[in-house]
Amino acid sequence: MTATKTTSYLTAARQIAVAVVVFDAYRYAWHRLAHRSRFIYRHLHSWHHRIVVPYAFGAIYGHPVEALIADTAGGSLAVLASGLSSSPPGATAVFLTLCTVQGIDIHCGLSLLPRRLRWVWNGAAHHGVHHLPRGVRHNFSDLFFVTWDRVFGTHLPYAVEERPGGEGLMLRPMPPKALSKNN
Repeated sequence: MTATKTTSYLTAARQIAVAVVVFDAYRYAWHRLAHRSRFIYRHLHSWHHRIVVPYAFGAIYGHPVEALIADTAGGSLAVLASGLSSSPPGATAVFLTLCTVQGIDIHCGLSLLPRRLRWVWNGAAHHGVHHLPRGVRHNFSDLFFVTWDRVFGTHLPYAVEERPGGEGLMLRPMPPKALSKNN
């Protein structure tokens, strides 16, 4: 491999990383606003929360206007801010594929992440808590990083436990540490 080719791959990787952070921050802000604004929630975002049982289709189930605001505008902002718009189309395709796969992963209902990665990386368990009635005002991190919830105080801790009778796993939201009697 030539030095020029290596440099272009490193540039594309850096641009993809920047796009992921920009898009993730945008999606967190939009998702939180969509829950805090009664108008936006009632007319747009509530469509997505009609799905109670998590499955992969839930990643793209929602109001078309919200898809334009959250996905198209946010993705475009990330591509422009990161410089991906001036890179070969393959780099943008990699970024958009990562976003699609991650969106499906957090809605699939399977907790595939090792416990030590759950501190930073979003997975089905973290986002699944958000879809529970008690968690709907928490865990707004929408794609890649759960750090947004930790930084802005919207993280609701949870435990992944076996269902009674051994019939799979379930999520149990726990009180935030500030409200815990153990403090």
